[in-house]
Amino acid sequence: MVDSRTYEFEDATPSIHEEAAVSREAVLVGDVAVAADASVWPGVVLRGDIGPVHVGQQAHVGDNATVHASAIGDRVMVGHGAVLNEATVEEQALVGFNATLNTDVTIGSRSVVAAGTVIPDEYDIPSESFVRGVPAEITPLEETGIDADAIFESFSSGEYTNLAQRHVDLFE
Repeated sequence: MVDSRTYEFEDATPSIHEEAAVSREAVLVGDVAVAADASVWPGVVLRGDIGPVHVGQQAHVGDNATVHASAIGDRVMVGHGAVLNEATVEEQALVGFNATLNTDVTIGSRSVVAAGTVIPDEYDIPSESFVRGVPAEITPLEETGIDADAIFESFSSGEYTNLAQRHVDLFE
């Protein structure tokens, strides 16, 4: 049986770990790897053509996100509608709903990117930063009063892994 969610591109075929949850309504093209306990929700496009796409262990990519030639670290949350183009998101970071990460952007570990933020090409966001606005403004988390641990706990990977397991009709 052919998996209708995955498409080969120039001899590269998507790889989905047997313990990952990838919606039947997501599209994976080319050099794409989804690690264990990750979830990829409906409407997501992971396109690994000009470069690979990697979704790390316990990372979660929300509905309708587009990820092109990008690396998503372990325990990262990518919000609904986010766009990542040739970007890197390091471990335990949160990318908010409808945020846009342009070419050669790196989001440091344990950073929070607010919903709707637009990060221009070639920005390097330090670890433990809060990023917001159009164009993005960077503030160290320690200067914001934001409790990063509480945010990561409320959007914890374990909760999303559990939620994906409960959505038996969305994932195979």
